[in-house]
Amino acid sequence: MLIHGELSKNILGASMRVLNELKPGLDEKIYENALVVELEAAGHRVEQQRQFPVDYRGVRVGVLIPDSIVDGKAIVDPKVVISFTETHLAQMAGYLAITGLELAILINFKQAKLEWKRVVRQVGRVTADETDRADCL
Repeated sequence: MLIHGELSKNILGASMRVLNELKPGLDEKIYENALVVELEAAGHRVEQQRQFPVDYRGVRVGVLIPDSIVDGKAIVDPKVVISFTETHLAQMAGYLAITGLELAILINFKQAKLEWKRVVRQVGRVTADETDRADCL
């Protein structure tokens, strides 16, 4: 069973609607903001740029600011990249560790086919689903 499967489905459906309307290749922030509009219209609560303190050995060393958190359960990180890299996955693993959330979804708006990857934090490990694609037009 997928962690937050129904929420993932809603986020991806909203992402497809955004890509269909705006088309591929724009700035990431445009997709982030449009996705917030789409998700909120569907009744989801979206927090943009929420700050999480980062401590190291008891000392505050910085602040983590994920793009969006949906319903307090999933980090959503829009990208406009050729393809996802290990760096993207590692970044999401770090975000999940610091926020304590279980799910991050990378969404790539670069191509006409929406591409996404779910990154899941489970006790003691982080896994990534296979990259998925869906036609949008």
